[in-house]
Amino acid sequence: MKISISNPPIPGIKGTPTILQNRQYQVFSEPTYIYPMVPAYAATLLNQEGYEVIWDDGIAEGKTYERWLKDLEHNEPDVIMIETKTPVVKKHWRIIDDIKLRLPETKVVLVGDHVTALPRESMENSKVDYVLTGGDYDFLLLNLVEHLEGKGKLEPGIWYRENGEIKSTGRFLLDHDLNSLPFIDRDLTKWWLYSEKNGNFKETPGTYTMVGRDCWWRKNGGCTFCSWPTLYPTYRVRRPELLVDEIGMLIERYNVKEVFDDTGTFPVGDWLRRFASLMIERGYNDKIRFSCNMRFGVLAREDYRLMKKAGFRMLLFGVESASQETLDRLNKGIRVKDLVNECRMMSEEGLEPHITIMVGYPWETREDALRTLKLAKMLMEKGWAVTLQSTVVMPYPGTKMYDEALENGWFRVDPTDYDRFDMTEPVLRTLNMEPEEVMRICDEIYKVFLSPKYMFRHLVRIRSWRDVKYSVRGAVRVLGHVKDFARK
Repeated sequence: MKISISNPPIPGIKGTPTILQNRQYQVFSEPTYIYPMVPAYAATLLNQEGYEVIWDDGIAEGKTYERWLKDLEHNEPDVIMIETKTPVVKKHWRIIDDIKLRLPETKVVLVGDHVTALPRESMENSKVDYVLTGGDYDFLLLNLVEHLEGKGKLEPGIWYRENGEIKSTGRFLLDHDLNSLPFIDRDLTKWWLYSEKNGNFKETPGTYTMVGRDCWWRKNGGCTFCSWPTLYPTYRVRRPELLVDEIGMLIERYNVKEVFDDTGTFPVGDWLRRFASLMIERGYNDKIRFSCNMRFGVLAREDYRLMKKAGFRMLLFGVESASQETLDRLNKGIRVKDLVNECRMMSEEGLEPHITIMVGYPWETREDALRTLKLAKMLMEKGWAVTLQSTVVMPYPGTKMYDEALENGWFRVDPTDYDRFDMTEPVLRTLNMEPEEVMRICDEIYKVFLSPKYMFRHLVRIRSWRDVKYSVRGAVRVLGHVKDFARK
């Protein structure tokens, strides 16, 4: 059986749509490609079991839509898996129509957070054959393919059609052993497509790992805006020894210079200390730089000092807002003054904090948004944050914020008009800001990179030709983001 792991180009979209393994969808004028870990595990598992696997990321390979369709016709896969997200799910429904016209016998499978939240919707509105819910769709895809060959029954979490009826095997279970996963077959999954054009890499080639699924912050269900608890309502992590072994393989076989682990929040406590100690013992801390997602309020200065020694470089934190009320309503579990102090502390230990910020909360005022802009500017100009990302608040189906928005009448657009969830406009009302002002403040936050104080501080940090190249790439990306928001 032949299986295609596909990411089809989207007709009519100019720029690079970020669909695979992305918690917030945007279209970038400057290409950014995230190496999708779970689809890559799916490809590896299938290949390991003897199936023919085609890695078909039409977006990263720069294909036109027609070229992608022709290649699909030529390959004639028996099964095609597509990861979808809210802003493109209706477009994917139309793409499925095109697939079925050309390859009527091919089974089409949808995965992702949107179809996990609303599986029946895609079954009713498209010709999709299967929807795999939950985040373990690497394991589920293997189970489905084996089922199609008569090798067993379907696991929980799979939606399908039988005699014209839509059926389900029930609620998905995250009961798969992550420690049993093989190392991703990087050659099969064309790792080089994602090794250069990614702002998370200071030195290239870089690549991704994903040691956990997904975030250990589970108090009251996690952050209200995040769509990934839809996929991963429980947190699981592989043994630290396995991640260190994988990093060693990446260094030796692929000469990787930087690794970003895209677990929603990297493990902490004894797990983190064991991982850091192994990195030092094996000398990998001198051979690569390591970055990851992290949360405020859990690590002490000695943890940051150990992480720096172990080869950590960038830590990505969600600041989200300078309003304590907003942080509380988002269930962030942090205080504004504490996050400022922690950014300062980790920068003093030689780490590079990257902060993410959102604008357009329905309960916030213009003054709140400007206070957030002021906080971002202060952190960047003092050197307590090195890079940042600014986005518009976007509540996807399956999140608590989406349910709150429905209940409170916060939507300024039809909440099922998913095409408008593409970050080109706010979909929520705000107290006293027009949509254009929300977009302008997002743009102003990115322009912090262009402030004289930030630019001077950044220049004095340059120590090598690698830093120069990283700065040039960063400047191009910043100008691209400014252009993106100006266009919107």
